[in-house]
Amino acid sequence: MALGKFHFRLRVAPVFFLLLPACVCVALGLWQLDRAEQKRQLAAELSSRAQASVLEVGDNLVDVTNIYHRKVQVRGYFEEAGQVFIENRRYNDKIGFYAITPLHIIGSERRILVNRGWVATMDSASVPVELVTVSGVVEVPSPPALVLHGSDDAAKAWGKRWPYLTLPLYQATTSYPLQSVIVLQDSADPHGFVRNWPHDLPSDVTHIGYAIQWFAFALIALVLFVRSSLVNHVELADERS
Repeated sequence: MALGKFHFRLRVAPVFFLLLPACVCVALGLWQLDRAEQKRQLAAELSSRAQASVLEVGDNLVDVTNIYHRKVQVRGYFEEAGQVFIENRRYNDKIGFYAITPLHIIGSERRILVNRGWVATMDSASVPVELVTVSGVVEVPSPPALVLHGSDDAAKAWGKRWPYLTLPLYQATTSYPLQSVIVLQDSADPHGFVRNWPHDLPSDVTHIGYAIQWFAFALIALVLFVRSSLVNHVELADERS
């Protein structure tokens, strides 16, 4: 195909090393845009849940998919015997613990775990004995990216000091049923400690940035492909002679 003084010649090497990678980069850019849209939808859904009325939690097992990030209220008795501490939690450049205390839900055998906030030492986490009403936001704790233990039974050897928390790990140390979520206790509640919970919603910014990068790579590869496929008439004549 002739383009002015140049002739477009399709070559195997540019197709393999430039055109195909450009197509891959475009696909990756579109995938990042799709991930960004998913994050926007999730942020909108979580924001809507945060504005919903307070949900009373009792004996019935809650549906995690519908209650996550929802404001809840639950009545019961804190149990010091089941309290554990998540280590290496930072507050104001100090290292301490999150105090995780099971709440025996009134009228039920079920417990729900409550993150009562940050403490400097494990000895400072006193537990009230009276009936309490706990308010807060629902969360589902997840393990870190790198997990070194072999099974859920690993928590039985941790005692009161844990490196991280998941509900299956805690359930493996107890005989009573648990709610399938944890409550981040509201900062206005009594019987808690330092509670400065993050309220950031999922953001699409990172995915948009990645999409721009992939599209930029695709454009560079496409420009190089076109440039490497153009042969001027002089070069063409030399090749034929």
